Amino acid sequence: MTTSAHLISETREERKRLAGLLGDLTPEQWDMASLCDGWRTREVVAHMTMPFRTKPIGMMAGLVRAGFSFRRYADRDARSAARAMSEAELLDLLQRNIDHPWQPPGGGQAGALSHDVIHGLDFTEPLGLPPASADRLALVLASNTTRQLKHFGVDLAGRKLAATDSGAVVGEGSTVVAMTSKDILLVITGRRSLDEARDKSR
Repeated sequence: MTTSAHLISETREERKRLAGLLGDLTPEQWDMASLCDGWRTREVVAHMTMPFRTKPIGMMAGLVRAGFSFRRYADRDARSAARAMSEAELLDLLQRNIDHPWQPPGGGQAGALSHDVIHGLDFTEPLGLPPASADRLALVLASNTTRQLKHFGVDLAGRKLAATDSGAVVGEGSTVVAMTSKDILLVITGRRSLDEARDKSR
């Protein structure tokens, strides 16, 4: 059974890992396109730090201005922060909040870990950098999978995705598709199509 303490520890370690990778990036890599449409590495990192620099009243005001669309608000916030802050400032903000207790509304500590792991993939994949460990990815896959599929509009069409590097399984179909934990997470969050991930795993 996964405990809250374990999830907190994994969240801290993932933030440390990502901060270490970001500390070695060149200016060109900070400006490289990420898996998030229209965002570079710097916008992704700005979004990851949003919980550390935004107070509830500020977020509410931003949501009102965005017509209560969180997606629109988050996009505006990431772009604004990326323009206003240097790479060093964004990295420093992440480093200073390694132990921050933020949890997404309704998502709990598993949601906080998912947030960091998924957005970490958004910039590590295009840059060819290592992902989170298979065990950490499996923790994310074990939490709120149904919600993730619905949120990202992903239909597995009766197929079950089975991780080759962990015990993670997603879906209930009769057709089993084997791939890495990383590729499963990329598929169910809409970052990579199932066909692309399947071809990559062959």
